[in-house]
Amino acid sequence: MFIKPPDKKFRKELNAGTAALVLLGILERRGEPMYGYQLAKIISPAGGPAPMMKQGALYPVLRSLERDGLLESTVETSVSGPPRRYYSITAAGRETLARWIEMWKGSRDFVDSILRGVHDE
Repeated sequence: MFIKPPDKKFRKELNAGTAALVLLGILERRGEPMYGYQLAKIISPAGGPAPMMKQGALYPVLRSLERDGLLESTVETSVSGPPRRYYSITAAGRETLARWIEMWKGSRDFVDSILRGVHDE
């Protein structure tokens, strides 16, 4: 399937704004540390729709969230491969997530109200 350039650009910009929110939400909901590949599988399940973000794009967002103090990580050895970096949400991350959820809801409601108006005309 060919993706038109404007669609690709829109998807990229939309994903950039929601990736951090989604990652914090997953880690909060799970309540336990997770490594990157686990998060990637949740974001882009096999056979599902096009992934919200490519796996390679996930790691810069995780590092950015950690730099900002919203996540913390530990590296643990793995019996089946290289060491894994496990991420968990911090108290600051939980507070930020709560604020971002409210911002998301406001933005979603605004966009929905405009789009409903567009289709109602």
